[in-house]
Amino acid sequence: MMDFNQRVWKVCKRIPKGKISTYKEIAKSLNTKAYRAVGNALNKNPHAPIVPCHRVINSDGKVGGFASGSKKKIAILRKEGIEIRNNKIDLKRYLFKL
Repeated sequence: MMDFNQRVWKVCKRIPKGKISTYKEIAKSLNTKAYRAVGNALNKNPHAPIVPCHRVINSDGKVGGFASGSKKKIAILRKEGIEIRNNKIDLKRYLFKL
């Protein structure tokens, strides 16, 4: 049986290039409200970029944290074609429904 972190990483792997999801969406897909636990699991992700934790952002569209720093996260997301303005992403345009 997979532990919580492994379940989070498995869901995160489904987010395609050019799309993002949120900590809340991942938690909902796992039938939990443990949004912070999702963030903690992604912070411990040893499989980046295979598990693309850089594609997970805050529910308000803000880019949020990243182990390599938010500037690096923004650079990677822009390289994948995601438009970012004032450290925010348009959820209506880029959100991948899990």
